[in-house]
Amino acid sequence: MALTAAEREALIERVVGAHREVDPRGALQPSPAFHDLDASDRAAAFDAALVARAMERALDPSGRSTTVRAVLLRIARTAPESP
Repeated sequence: MALTAAEREALIERVVGAHREVDPRGALQPSPAFHDLDASDRAAAFDAALVARAMERALDPSGRSTTVRAVLLRIARTAPESP
C-alpha cells in the first residue's frame, strides 16, 4: 500500500518525536510508526531527528535535547537514594 504524502509526513513526525511508550517492565518501545516506513523514509526520519535534536539543544539553556532530558529523568527515577 502506497502512503500519501500527508501519511508519510505524519509517520515520520511520530518517529522523530522523542516520546516513546514504555512496556509493563519499564522498557522503552520503538515507535510503531517506524515499521510503517520504507527504508528511504526511515533514512529521512533519521535525518529529521538529527535536525530536531540540534534545534532542541540550541533552545535549551543547558544545551540538552529532549532525548537527553528524558534519559536523565529516567536515571534519576531509578537511582537509589543517597543515605
